[in-house]
Amino acid sequence: MTGNGIKFDASGLIPAIVQHARSGEVLMLGYMNEEALQQTLVSGMVTFWSRSRQALWRKGETSGNVLRLIEIRQDCDGDALLVLAEPAGPTCHTGRVSCFHRTLDGDVTPVRMPQSVILTDLANVIAQRASAPKEGSYTTKMLAGGVDRIGKKIGEEAAEVIIAAKNGAPDEVAWEIADLMYHTLVLLQQQGMAIEAVWHELRRRHGG
Repeated sequence: MTGNGIKFDASGLIPAIVQHARSGEVLMLGYMNEEALQQTLVSGMVTFWSRSRQALWRKGETSGNVLRLIEIRQDCDGDALLVLAEPAGPTCHTGRVSCFHRTLDGDVTPVRMPQSVILTDLANVIAQRASAPKEGSYTTKMLAGGVDRIGKKIGEEAAEVIIAAKNGAPDEVAWEIADLMYHTLVLLQQQGMAIEAVWHELRRRHGG
């Protein structure tokens, strides 16, 4: 046990669950010894202890798909760690975003968890279009139109949400809200804001 209450097992290891710091997606499970934990904290790059190779390994040291550390938390018993990180590329060695991409039957599933991860993915694509405009891209056109064009579209989409709701059409409501959310993300990008600003404000209001 270390001085901060973290408990390593008899082999000197502790399980470390890696979670995407922004989307909340669980990416992988690894193990750390005290040296791996310290290297992670000092370098800012998530580092593990390989039980098969009996050696330290920094995630992405060969593939480039590193995990940039945001925060580490311990559980209530101090015998497991939650590592919040920003991934640079897919985390799984199979090339998938998360190692947890199979059902109990062993089938590969395209559904990522939580499903709200799509918001972060979409925000990332919009940010890419902002930094590297793409000819013919609708997002690029919207960003180039500025706040007036984006704001007009948000107003239109909000009205269409109301119409769909009054028509009692759930599929249309979902469709129109998806449009509204997308254009809202475009506006956030145009304003130089991250989606996390909205999460923080909601949390502030909720008092959590």
